[in-house]
Amino acid sequence: MSDPTSSIADLRKSYERAELDEAASLADPLKQFEQWLNEAIAAKVPEPNAMTLATVGSNLRPSTRVVLIKGLDARGIVWFTNYDSRKGVELAGNPYAALQFHWVELERVVRVEGRVEKVSDEESDAYFHSRPLDSRIGAWASPQSEVISGRGVLITNAAKYGAKFLLQPPRPPHWGGYRLIPDNWQFWQGRRSRLHDRLRYTQQPDASWLRERLAP
Repeated sequence: MSDPTSSIADLRKSYERAELDEAASLADPLKQFEQWLNEAIAAKVPEPNAMTLATVGSNLRPSTRVVLIKGLDARGIVWFTNYDSRKGVELAGNPYAALQFHWVELERVVRVEGRVEKVSDEESDAYFHSRPLDSRIGAWASPQSEVISGRGVLITNAAKYGAKFLLQPPRPPHWGGYRLIPDNWQFWQGRRSRLHDRLRYTQQPDASWLRERLAP
C-alpha cells in the first residue's frame, strides 16, 4: 500500500473563485469582515464561526486552538471559555493574541491581531444562560487543560453537578468571555498562479485605518 503522505509536496490547488481589490474593499475592516462572514454563512461553509486563537505563554512558546466567535461589534471579537485553561493562563500573562478564520470553500483567510480583555460579568452571564443545559453543566464538569485519569472523570463530574444544580446551573466563576480589540486585520483572497490578493488594515493613532496591499 502506498504512503498517502509521500505525495504531500505535490498537492496543488488553483484559486479562482474571487478577487479582493482595494477599490472594492470597504474602508472599515470590521465592515469588510462582517461582509465576508455573512457570505461564509450564506454559502453554508462548515463551521463559518470557527477561528484559530493563538496565544503566547511565559516560556515564549505560542499555542493555538480552535474556538467559536460568539460576538462581534465595534468593541471587538468575543468568544467564551474556561479562564483556568491554558489559553486563559497565557492571556493573563500576555494579553495579546491573534485570530484566524479560514473559509476553505471561499478561498479566503482573515487574520486579526490585538489586545484581549475579559468581557463584563453581565455579558458572560447572558451568554452562559443562553446555552443548552448540557453545555452549562459541562462548563462545571470539565477542568479544562488539566490532566485527568480518564473520560469517567468527566461523566462523574457531569452527574454530580447535574444533581446539584438540576435545571439552573449558575455560571462558574472560572468561565466567561474574552474580547479581542483589533489593531491589525489582514484579508487574503486566493488568486491564480499564487498571485493572491492580500490587504492589511493597521489602526492609526487617531483610530482611523491605514489600508495597504501586501505581496502574497
